[in-house]
Amino acid sequence: MLLTALLLIGLSPVSAATLTEVSDFGSNPGDLRMYEYIPDDLPEGRPLVVALHGCSQSASAYDDETGWVSLADRWQFSLLLPEQQKINNSSFCFNWFNGSHYMDWIFWWTDWGNDIDRGEGEALSIKQMIDHLADKQQVDTRRVYVTGLSAGGAMTAVMLSTYPELFAGGGIIAGVPYKCARYSITALTDCGVDADSAGSVPIKDLPPEEWGDLVRDASDHTGPWPRLSIWQGDADKRVIPDNARELLEQWANVQGIDTTPDIEDSVKGYPHKFYQDDAGNALIETYLITGTGHGTPVDPGAGEDQCGVPGGHILDTDICASYFIGKFWGLDQ
Repeated sequence: MLLTALLLIGLSPVSAATLTEVSDFGSNPGDLRMYEYIPDDLPEGRPLVVALHGCSQSASAYDDETGWVSLADRWQFSLLLPEQQKINNSSFCFNWFNGSHYMDWIFWWTDWGNDIDRGEGEALSIKQMIDHLADKQQVDTRRVYVTGLSAGGAMTAVMLSTYPELFAGGGIIAGVPYKCARYSITALTDCGVDADSAGSVPIKDLPPEEWGDLVRDASDHTGPWPRLSIWQGDADKRVIPDNARELLEQWANVQGIDTTPDIEDSVKGYPHKFYQDDAGNALIETYLITGTGHGTPVDPGAGEDQCGVPGGHILDTDICASYFIGKFWGLDQ
């Protein structure tokens, strides 16, 4: 009787929702795995967030750890977590650099793979996952968002560029501009990634119009374009921090705005800037996480703006990137 009484007093419902693999989402030309997290009793017409892990990570290492699961429960949205396979990339990185190969025109009979163009490879696989989950959950297709870290951040740029009509917003953490590299050998030489000494490697510095053309040429879309939140640690040795500047130039050009911030403030002690259109709508925001290396910023705790669990490339920086990205998108409304 005492045990029964103790169990009945003061207990709150425990969520039965779990991260679940889905295998029948489409032709899957990129040979990725699909995982979903659907909060209990999620009503129809709710948003969808796609979260893309970084190298050496997995879907299960990027759901709770970054805070997206707790936010899905609180703000009531579906969560999709694509996962890379070792057969595609030995470091479990999404192949954000794997475009039309420079040797294709010589060895025309060889399939080098293409994962960063519309209708191809990993980009199409992720699009098929979104379509499958959106149909299954009757998602509000006007409120689909994508975010990711490092290779996942670079793949976020791929998705925003190749399927811009799908997304209302994006969030790129330690990522690179779309088509910064077009095959693996140029990932370091052009983008300064995946090397401890990357900070000393000059990266590709295109005029904003050329960066913007790479996005505009990726689809027939003419706008409106997804809003974008850009996060970068200034002590990052795996992805050169200058990539954040190039990302800003690329997407400001696509949005038709300049790169002079309209609002500058500080959030949790970190520099934060808004870039607006003529109507005062914030189309891009940037966060510079000072003194921080390579990883997704989290702020463990039970506060309103806290979330996450520190781990591999999940960094306790006293600011939860997922929370503030979600607020920028309007998920808290």
